[in-house]
Amino acid sequence: MANTRSAEKQQRQAEKAAARNRAGKSRLRSALKKARGSVTDAGAMSVGFSEIDKAAKRGIIKGNTADRYKSRLAKAAKRATAK
Repeated sequence: MANTRSAEKQQRQAEKAAARNRAGKSRLRSALKKARGSVTDAGAMSVGFSEIDKAAKRGIIKGNTADRYKSRLAKAAKRATAK
């Protein structure tokens, strides 16, 4: 429980940020599932890459994590087209 006005404000801000982060993480997960499900579809891959970049820019995931996700998606697409 917050004891001061500034602590109450900080608590409100933290709750808003947590809600934003939760929504962003959900969008990212959905885009990744779609991209993984259709690795041969260039449009889905593009949307997946875009959502990864947006999440990294907003601080929802770290830059290295974004790079790892994109690398694995690209590798999966390359494997799927090679078959």
